[in-house]
Amino acid sequence: MQALPFVFSLLAAGALTPLVLARLAGAGAVRDNYRGRSLPVPLGLVIVPAALIALIPVTLLARLTDLDVYPDNLGFAVVFVPGIALLGLIDDALAGAGRGWRGHGQDLLSGALSTGLLKAGGTLGLALLVASSLPGSDADFLLATAVLVLATNAFNLLDLRPGRSVKAFVLLGIGLTLSTGNTEALAGLGIFIAPVLVAGWFDLRERAMLGDAGSNAIGGLAGLWIVLTLGTEGQVVALLILVAVNLFGEFRSISNVIEKVPGLRHLDSLGRPT
Repeated sequence: MQALPFVFSLLAAGALTPLVLARLAGAGAVRDNYRGRSLPVPLGLVIVPAALIALIPVTLLARLTDLDVYPDNLGFAVVFVPGIALLGLIDDALAGAGRGWRGHGQDLLSGALSTGLLKAGGTLGLALLVASSLPGSDADFLLATAVLVLATNAFNLLDLRPGRSVKAFVLLGIGLTLSTGNTEALAGLGIFIAPVLVAGWFDLRERAMLGDAGSNAIGGLAGLWIVLTLGTEGQVVALLILVAVNLFGEFRSISNVIEKVPGLRHLDSLGRPT
């Protein structure tokens, strides 16, 4: 029964996504992608409404029946993902020319407050709140906070080609679930995973772009999946990888590296229109 949040959210996302696409296009909310195709953006804004609408039948069933439909970790996702997605949506709507930590730092030194810095500060606040509710020592609390913040930004850096961020998210989820045998995190995050998969499909097929609202939500979910699944040692390894990805993405092109590695290039392009 704890799969019902995923099912209801999948149905809601399937119904909402075409409507949101039409609304974005009608409002002129379009942007050229890496191939110069003009696409609606940000489709990622469908993720949170679909999940929250799914809470209607889930909550009614939980309250009015004896069904156990609330996964244990649902609360973490409901607190963290909507806030992260909102910060991304603000960046989609109001972002300036500065990109990356260096660009945001230069904006701040010149007396301007970039939406990227607002997003970073808000992400840190939400990460601290969520991590403070997890069991463990103060060191574990700080470790989980760092993983949540850096995972959110890492998936934002990956979202430069259609479907790339959602593919990385799916592979991460499969790896975490198979290596640990932990399905509780999957159940708890499922209400947001379902609309991510729907929006990710449209992103992959170049029907729309996720925008920061979408990539932030995916990164937030990835971070939650890591801290809810792995112990301290596993999170340390994840943190080192995330630090490397964030630093590399700040100074080099991740896309160029992927293009130079045949296996990665094939996986990266798989499913895209030719």
